[in-house]
Amino acid sequence: MISLILNGMKAQLPAVRDAVNARRKSGDVFEVLVTWEPGDAARMAEQAGQAGVKRLIAGGGDGTVNEVVKGLMRLPRERRPELGILPLGSANDLATSVGLPLDAEPALEAALRLEAFPVDVPRLGDHHYLNMASGGFGPEITSSTPKTLKRLLGGGAYSLIGALRAWQYKLYPGQLEWEGGKRSASLFLLAIGNGVQAGGGQPLTPEAKLDDGLLDVLVIRDFTGLSQMRKVIAELQSRPKQGEFVDAFRTPWLTFEGDVELPITLDGEPCQRRGFRVELDPGALSLAVPLDCALLSCERPGVTAQLASRQQSRHHGV
Repeated sequence: MISLILNGMKAQLPAVRDAVNARRKSGDVFEVLVTWEPGDAARMAEQAGQAGVKRLIAGGGDGTVNEVVKGLMRLPRERRPELGILPLGSANDLATSVGLPLDAEPALEAALRLEAFPVDVPRLGDHHYLNMASGGFGPEITSSTPKTLKRLLGGGAYSLIGALRAWQYKLYPGQLEWEGGKRSASLFLLAIGNGVQAGGGQPLTPEAKLDDGLLDVLVIRDFTGLSQMRKVIAELQSRPKQGEFVDAFRTPWLTFEGDVELPITLDGEPCQRRGFRVELDPGALSLAVPLDCALLSCERPGVTAQLASRQQSRHHGV
């Protein structure tokens, strides 16, 4: 049994209705559930697992995927359905980074038929997410000026300095600790990635894998004036493990104890925390993604042979 949980705001889109009808005419059998209010997707996901659904498709944006994941993680591991994604949001960060189609009909076909692979699920406090948690400057501004952080990560110093002056940015002092490391820092940006991008394509943790048992962390910290921004941007290009202003490292867990509350987004969902711990539940969900998905490790049983066979078939024009 397969269920599609559709965000109610997207259910009447012609492309979505056409995709559902086309797949059913092709012989695919699945039920469609439509959300009405916040919390519905999590409740429906939990009920689907209890009812024995084998695959659950989250139809919506990153927030809908996040809510479905929350519902699935309420279930015992053996009761959790496989997860497919029908990306219908404005950002679709996770779907884009794992290589899923973004047009409704091919995306729905992929969600129904792609093989599912085990992926890790991070938990921040009592909240699960699948792609990215980010705190500080990014969550403060990306809802209204989404290009600013993208320019920062791409090296656009002039536009960033203007944005910082306009926003009168602030740092968030506190104590970071992770496996093998500890430091006091005033945070400008903290990104804790299971996936690689957030905010509509911003590559916060570009080396992350969904199934390696590690969080990829980016910290921008401690700079005291706009005059230091060129150094910050230079370090973002090289991503040192411990730089003067930028740290980039991997860890199975991380804690933060702040002097003030830190604004955070979890797969696009906002919250605030003064202190928190993030850790992973390895292989907690099975996610339907392409066989050659760049966010999965290569050391998967049978995958190397399948990819080699596919490349050989292409080479011979099969």
